[in-house]
Amino acid sequence: MRKFLVVLDDSSECLNAMRFAALRAAHTGGGVTVLSVIPPDEFNHWIGVGEVMREEARERIEVHFEVFAKWMRDKQGVDPELVIREGEPADEILQQLTDDPEIGVLVLGASSDKKKGPGPLVTQLSRNAGLLAVPITIVPGHLSKERLEAIT
Repeated sequence: MRKFLVVLDDSSECLNAMRFAALRAAHTGGGVTVLSVIPPDEFNHWIGVGEVMREEARERIEVHFEVFAKWMRDKQGVDPELVIREGEPADEILQQLTDDPEIGVLVLGASSDKKKGPGPLVTQLSRNAGLLAVPITIVPGHLSKERLEAIT
């Protein structure tokens, strides 16, 4: 089964990327893998404190994921899987693409903030798009739900 890999983070454009991935998966009989990356700098504390913070980060991710997963299951009939990795986000995305050969498309949300650009992941990964084993779909963060549904 071809899967869509989508990144779960705290950005506002993440919502449209999630919607797009779920809608495309539903229309094509595919699956969705939701990847969330915990940056290493969040745990540069004493060992005990770092472990507690790591567990709290995982719990926050799982709660955030479950909101999207419920919508995907209830509205789109897609049962997404969650993968949590630790490291630099772009590196972990590339590693997930390597580790899971069923992933056929990477879906990223682009910020519509003209001053800040599309976002660090879109910028970094699109620079190396020609070297990736899968295509990247960049979903504009400002698209309405109705427009996303029409596109997919």
